[in-house]
Amino acid sequence: MRTGLYPGTFDPITLGHVDIIRRAAVLVDRLVIGVAINRDKGPMFSLEERVAMIEAECEALSRETGTEIVAHPFENLLIDCAKEVGAQVIVRGLRAVADFEYEYQMVGMNRALDASVETVFLMADAQHQAIASKLVKEIARLGGDVSKFVTPSVRQALVDRVR
Repeated sequence: MRTGLYPGTFDPITLGHVDIIRRAAVLVDRLVIGVAINRDKGPMFSLEERVAMIEAECEALSRETGTEIVAHPFENLLIDCAKEVGAQVIVRGLRAVADFEYEYQMVGMNRALDASVETVFLMADAQHQAIASKLVKEIARLGGDVSKFVTPSVRQALVDRVR
C-alpha cells in the first residue's frame, strides 16, 4: 500500500489545499493529511476544529478517488511523522518560486534524516496559486468575501469566528 503524507497547518483548509489533496489522492492508496500542531503560529482554529474541517472536506474526495484520506495531528519532526504513519512519500504543494526555495531546503534536511522517504511537489492549479490561509484569514477579519478561496462550510466557520 502506497501511503502519502500531506502536511500543513490548514488554518483553515482552502480550495488550494483541496486541489492538492484531490491530485495527491490519485497517486497513493492512502493519503494522510498531517495537521501540524504549531503553537508558535497562533492558529485561528483549534486543532480539533482544523481536523474536523479536513475530515468534512475530504469525505467526498475519498469516495470520489477511492483513496483512504485521514487527518492526523502531529507535533514532531515531519520525517518522524512520515515514519509514524507509514508514508513512503511526502506531498508538498507549490504556489511560487519562493515556495520552492524553502521546500528545497526542507527536502535536503528530510533526506539527510531519512533518505527512504521521497518528497513530491505538486504545483497549485493556476486559479489557486494566490491562495494562502494567512491571507484568507485577513480578508475574513476585515469583512471581505472569502468564497472564492474556501468551501461554503469553511467560509461560514470563518465568518462565525471573526464575528
